[in-house]
Amino acid sequence: MTAHIDWQALTRIHPELSRLPAPLRVAAAVRAFGKAEAVFRIGARPQVIHFLLTGEVRLVRRSRTGGEVILQRVRRGFFAEASLESAAYHCDAVTAQPSEVLRIPLAATRRALDTDPAFRRAWIAHLSRELRRSRAQGERLALKSAAERIFHYLESEGSDGVVRLTVSRKAWAAELGLTHESLYRTLARLEAEGHVTRRGPVLRLARHSTLASPHRGARFKHAR
Repeated sequence: MTAHIDWQALTRIHPELSRLPAPLRVAAAVRAFGKAEAVFRIGARPQVIHFLLTGEVRLVRRSRTGGEVILQRVRRGFFAEASLESAAYHCDAVTAQPSEVLRIPLAATRRALDTDPAFRRAWIAHLSRELRRSRAQGERLALKSAAERIFHYLESEGSDGVVRLTVSRKAWAAELGLTHESLYRTLARLEAEGHVTRRGPVLRLARHSTLASPHRGARFKHAR
């Protein structure tokens, strides 16, 4: 764990951490994890709140046949927030690559929520955003075609149909529940047909697209 945290630099990179009150900043520490290392294991008693600074963490369970079921892929921000009120973790958290995790003691977090109204409001707002994102993800994965999932993502995660990807295309495909071959093939077709434009990491849904227009006005409006 690090002995000192440069909060000024950290909050420039992760502005959501600017809401942490002073007692939590004093109590927090950063821990580095190697690839495929467990951040926590199912059944363990929660002791800290986690915030991913760098890398990637996957929340996973094992199926009845022993296969790995990925519940969530985390590339930055808080994760496993439900542990605040849980007696034990309900899944494993395992790094997909070397990662740094900010760890905030659970007891201190509870005290701050009880005594600091500004932090409590910020935490409630954060949970509300996560709930909306989770609902949008569930709706997106229920869509049958790759094109529909891409359109839904551009609408629900972007601004006016524009998204700047911060992960690799392969990682984005996994988030959409698609193979990367299917994603590449569908994107190429949509671009050739004029429904989507690409410029580096920026993807834009064409306003004139007849496929996109129903999504913009009705179907995905509630997922924003």
